[in-house]
Parts: sequence; C-alpha cells; structure tokens
Amino acid sequence: MEKRRWWSSADDLPGSEIIEKGIADLDRGLESIESLLVSIGAPRLAGLGIRVPSPFPSPEHRLYGLLVSENGDAAHSRYNALVSRLASFERAAECAS
Repeated sequence: MEKRRWWSSADDLPGSEIIEKGIADLDRGLESIESLLVSIGAPRLAGLGIRVPSPFPSPEHRLYGLLVSENGDAAHSRYNALVSRLASFERAAECAS
C-alpha cells in the first residue's frame, strides 16, 4: 500500500505518524485514539488540503472517554499531550505548505 503524503516532507512533521494512522482508521470507520484526534483537527486539516474522511461527531468527548478507559487518572494528561501533538503537526504543516 502506498503511503499517503501531502507534501514531500510529511514524515518530518511532528505527529505525522498519528495523523496518517488516524486518517487510515477513519477510512475504515475505526474509532481509535488517532482517528478521534484527526476528527478533532478535521476543520484545520481540511484547510491545509488534507482529506479527512467522515470525522466522528463529538470527538473531544469520545477521545477523553477512550483515554479514561485506557489510562484512568492519567487520561487528562494524555488528552492534553495528544491535542498538543495535533497542534504541533498543524502548525508545522502550515509552515511547510
């Protein structure tokens, strides 16, 4: 399977592995940490020319719920770290485009 790229240096962007997995999971209709994170960033990612297939509704709440089930009391820290990683990717992608 060919790796999806939006620009030549996509692999160099922080969090690109999360974004690529999230888009692949959305393509399959799979609710995962990555697909929910991409759903959160869908409007900004789409503005960067990145196709986001069928984002999940209420992704913030769904992601937090999933993190609570996997991480318990550490869910809040994990959530903030993931959203920060998404924002880093988005900022880097804006600079690269």
